[in-house]
Amino acid sequence: MSKREKLMATAFIATLPFSANAVPNVATDITPIHSLVSQVMAGVGRPDLLVQSGASPHNYSLSPSEARALQEADVVFWVGEGLTPWLERSLDKLSPDSTKVELLEAMGTTTYAFREGATFDAHGDSDHDEEKEGEHDTHDDLQDGKEKDDEHNEGHHHEHSGTDPHAWLDPANGKVWLDVIAAALAEEDPENAAQYLENSAIGKADIDAAVSRIEITIAQLENKQFIVFHDAYQYFEKRFGILAAGAISIGDASKPSPARIAEIRAVVTNLDVSCVFTEPQYNPGIVKAVFGGTGVNTSGVIDPLGSGLATGANLYPDLLIEIADGLQSCLGKK
Repeated sequence: MSKREKLMATAFIATLPFSANAVPNVATDITPIHSLVSQVMAGVGRPDLLVQSGASPHNYSLSPSEARALQEADVVFWVGEGLTPWLERSLDKLSPDSTKVELLEAMGTTTYAFREGATFDAHGDSDHDEEKEGEHDTHDDLQDGKEKDDEHNEGHHHEHSGTDPHAWLDPANGKVWLDVIAAALAEEDPENAAQYLENSAIGKADIDAAVSRIEITIAQLENKQFIVFHDAYQYFEKRFGILAAGAISIGDASKPSPARIAEIRAVVTNLDVSCVFTEPQYNPGIVKAVFGGTGVNTSGVIDPLGSGLATGANLYPDLLIEIADGLQSCLGKK
């Protein structure tokens, strides 16, 4: 074959469809889910993040590049409609060949109903009875592997009824979801199935290590009373046995009503609350305005999304540790 013929043959081959098994395009909703998927895809590919770090997922508008990443995704992993109701409409428009995995509905996921009212029973555990029927509490598995001002509107926010979607803050769910993610990707990309499964096992070991560290931290905070900014932490609280006395805002972080604020202020006084936590996604001024002059510590910050952490595989276990360390930092001062 002449040099010219070789060049023509090479050019022809280059125009043929790429036949090798390409790594699927993967999109995720929030940073903790992006972290779990990044762990499973380590050494194979990288998922796209739709809701950027530091933004609230409850109300979010996709940028053109984020919308394009979603549109081109072969697989989408998301928590569920309760966290990002706006995303469900976009998912409905995707190709019928795309795979959409709603993690909150995954078998084995521990779920709870939203807590009602501004204050919680810090000593009871009745909400455990509200776990999703057919699912199980995997505590033992851990070691094995914007605004509404009135109460009427507050009580009728979509996210305030049904299942609390902040389920990633239970590390047992994180372990379940690693396997769910690995299985979905293995089905989409059989050539890399072994890598996905191995990465899932490594991720679960990392979560176990984080849990062991957190348990040591939380053990030092027994009987400490605190208030969270919005009701996003019950999965973490129940997993580690450290329950908040109440939340300033409901689960979608909407503006609290005057009656709710009055109830929270009473709790701070009656229960000798040590700390009221803010979150980086929301204006801390509301906390200082409500609790200024009460003597309660308002310097604490915890974040259900890990906004200050680098995105990637390490974010998920680091997020859980960061919440525990944030609790210790504030509660340990009084």
